[in-house]
Amino acid sequence: MTNEQYQEAVDWLFVQAPNYQIDGQKAYKPGLDNITRLCNFFGNPQNKIQCIHIGGTNGKGSSSNMLASVLQEAGYKVGLYNSPHLIDFTERIKVNGTNCDKVFVYEFIQKLKNLPEDIRPSFFEFTTIMAFEYFHQKQVDFAIIEVGLGGRLDSTNIIKPLVSAITNVQLDHQDILGDTVEKIAAEKAGIIKSGTPVVSGDENETVKSIIQNKAIEEKAPFIDATAIQTSLRSDLQGSYQQKNIRVVLALISELKKLNISISDENIKLGLLNVHKNTGFIGRWYEFSKNPLTICDTGHNQAGLEYVFSQLNTIDRHKHVILGFVNDKKIDEVMALLPENSEFYFAKPSINRGRHPLDYENLLQEAKIFYKIFDSVQDAYLAAKERCTEEEMIFIGGSNFVVGEFLEKNLQLSE
Repeated sequence: MTNEQYQEAVDWLFVQAPNYQIDGQKAYKPGLDNITRLCNFFGNPQNKIQCIHIGGTNGKGSSSNMLASVLQEAGYKVGLYNSPHLIDFTERIKVNGTNCDKVFVYEFIQKLKNLPEDIRPSFFEFTTIMAFEYFHQKQVDFAIIEVGLGGRLDSTNIIKPLVSAITNVQLDHQDILGDTVEKIAAEKAGIIKSGTPVVSGDENETVKSIIQNKAIEEKAPFIDATAIQTSLRSDLQGSYQQKNIRVVLALISELKKLNISISDENIKLGLLNVHKNTGFIGRWYEFSKNPLTICDTGHNQAGLEYVFSQLNTIDRHKHVILGFVNDKKIDEVMALLPENSEFYFAKPSINRGRHPLDYENLLQEAKIFYKIFDSVQDAYLAAKERCTEEEMIFIGGSNFVVGEFLEKNLQLSE
């Protein structure tokens, strides 16, 4: 198999199977009927691996990568399923920090052509069964599975995990999950299984009670991670990571109750070596020191609020590059923009990417200094040209903006 054949296969998959990340709501296939048929077709590999299920609005990726790193430090072989990818499709499926084998991806995509007529998977359903099968073939000790969207009707919800977690609940994907935090919390709580411990990381008492009531209904032990006190730190930067660390510690506590051996040293080193152990980038990722350049994939209102709040603590003039997708409520973002900044708005190069000219009236109303660009790279080059050694660059607003930037520039910086 050549790289060209691999890329052609992945491109074919993107075209054949509707992809929410690219096509939006029309690609979302709620319900477990399709994934159930798909898993049956492939021999139900999800039932042959030990899973840990992590949902929530923000923090899923950070928490799952931290937990994977700790388990790796403890000597376990760990599968990790995250989405979306930033640069290459294989980032979605990792074992001990190594991306999924491209030959496996290529060969598995060929099997799509042999699916029965009544199974027409979405992109996410197909990548989910691919992850299950890969982890089974690699004989992982544990597979950490991140929820794609919501929970109750998400295709990952076919698993029977050892323990689950809901990091937090915020307004996001309201067109699909509901227009209130309470409705979204009920959807997220749909991953709670009978008798399976669930960790809750949300400080909102209303959200906490919704999750706890669902746990009671399912006779599932409820663990409030917000009650945990710790001084442990992670190499994943960002003040919001302290909330995720508490979730991870609660998950580890539950795993230890199952006689899974994890030492305090494993925990400490695992949290401090997430980048090295899992290859996770994108959350408060320092791309360069000169000029200081930070990327962060936070993209909903709560995520951007955390990120911009942290930016405000840095006493430097900022060159902020932002881009959004079509369903983003730009007016909410305008109210959060960091201080002491000039802005570079760009269109992400995907179907759902929104051109800044479409919302320039909101930029004018915000009375900020801004420029508009057709691409993320054009915006970055303009910011880099203007940025002095005492200033900094920030890139964010969307996974796609960060992914596009890293794809263009990461290899150049190495």
